[in-house]
Amino acid sequence: MNSQTFRRATVAVTAAVLLPLGLTACSAEASGDGAAAPAAPSQSATATAAKADGPFGPGCASVPTEGAGSFDGMAKDPVATAASNNPELSTLVAAVKQAGLVDTLNTAENITVFAPTNAAFAKIPKADLDKVLADKPMLTDILTYHVVGKELTPKQLENGSFETLQKGTLTTKGSGESYTVNDSAKVVCGNVPTANATVYIIDTVLMPK
Repeated sequence: MNSQTFRRATVAVTAAVLLPLGLTACSAEASGDGAAAPAAPSQSATATAAKADGPFGPGCASVPTEGAGSFDGMAKDPVATAASNNPELSTLVAAVKQAGLVDTLNTAENITVFAPTNAAFAKIPKADLDKVLADKPMLTDILTYHVVGKELTPKQLENGSFETLQKGTLTTKGSGESYTVNDSAKVVCGNVPTANATVYIIDTVLMPK
C-alpha cells in the first residue's frame, strides 16, 4: 500500500467513526427540542382550565377590561375595596360604608358575597331604600344576609342551602352559567375572585328570611 492509498484509507476510517457521533449529537439536540415542545400544550390547557373556572354570565361584559375594576384588578383587593372599583356596584358600596361594614368584609377570610347591582337597588322604591339606608341595624341585617362565611363554587350553587353572616339561610339553584338565589335573584356575573372572597353579582336585593 503506497502513502496516497494509506491516507485515503485513514480518511475513510475517520469519517466512519466521526459521522455516527455527529448524527448522535444532532439526534440529541432534536430530542431536546422535542422534549420542550409539550410545554406549549400544557400552558394552553392550564389557560383553558382557568378560563372555564373563571367569571361567567352576561353581566360580566360590563366589567372593565383594565385597571382596578377589572377581574385581574379585583382579584388583588379585598372584597369591599374590589367592589368599590366596579362601577356597577356603587350603590352596594355606599350601603356597606353606611353600615360600617367595610373593615368587616375586607378582613374576613374565604367568604362569598352575593352583590346586588345598582339596577337591583333601583328596583326598590326610593322612599323604602332611603328608609333602609337610614336604619343602620336593618341595613346591616340586609347586607350581612348577602354574605356566606365560606367560598362557594358554581358547583355548590346547583342545589344549595347556606347560612349567612346574618344567621339566616339563603338557597341557590341552577347549573352551567344559570343560577338563581332564593328563587328570585339571578346571578348575572358569577365566580368573580377577590383577594379574600368569591363574588356572585346578582340582579335583585335579597331580603332576610
